[in-house]
Amino acid sequence: MEESSTQLYLVPTPIGNLDDFTFRAVKILNAVDVILAEDTRTSGKLLKHYDISKPLQSYHIFNEHKTVDKLVERLENGETMALVTDAGTPSISDPGFLLVRECLKAGIKLECLPGATAFVPALVKSGLPSDKFVFEGFLPHKKGRKTRLEFLATEDRTIILYESPHRLLKTIDQLTEHLGADRQASVSRELTKLHEETVNGSLEEIKVHFSQKPVKGEIVIIVDGKS
Repeated sequence: MEESSTQLYLVPTPIGNLDDFTFRAVKILNAVDVILAEDTRTSGKLLKHYDISKPLQSYHIFNEHKTVDKLVERLENGETMALVTDAGTPSISDPGFLLVRECLKAGIKLECLPGATAFVPALVKSGLPSDKFVFEGFLPHKKGRKTRLEFLATEDRTIILYESPHRLLKTIDQLTEHLGADRQASVSRELTKLHEETVNGSLEEIKVHFSQKPVKGEIVIIVDGKS
């Protein structure tokens, strides 16, 4: 493998369309000793699609604190690993940060391959300013949510949020309350998939649209900053 001195690779995976995978990603996954996967069943489908046969080990938000020290030790002893998540780039609202931090402390060389990240196409498609933006990921579900919304009401950069389909209307309502019904926004769902949809307009217009039918798929919300 060309990058033989690298021990840990962070490999972005498709956010929907399995064709959105790079030649280098396939090469790396075929070459490492083990693949760390957020959900081995989900990653198994991707590996089967590309005929990759490598050992899979579970690495997710619920076990990363317990396993990270042992993984670093194995990397120090010469194993090579790749970290993948269910979709997108590791560490972006997904596991990965903790392992990267501990590897850097231990002097382990790592690389992150370029690849799919849901908020980039959603931002570009929104038509809202993309020269400066702030990525918020998922808002707190309970504690700190109101405080965060009040803070975002003063943000003058474009705001990027992730949301689940069953919380979308609640979040749109709360954004309307704190930012105003006329604030321009964009909601993208099912990016790269067959039923991909992007709705642009005011928060009020977007609420009306998504109130008319059940919402499915992963959601990216883009909101214009304060004028």
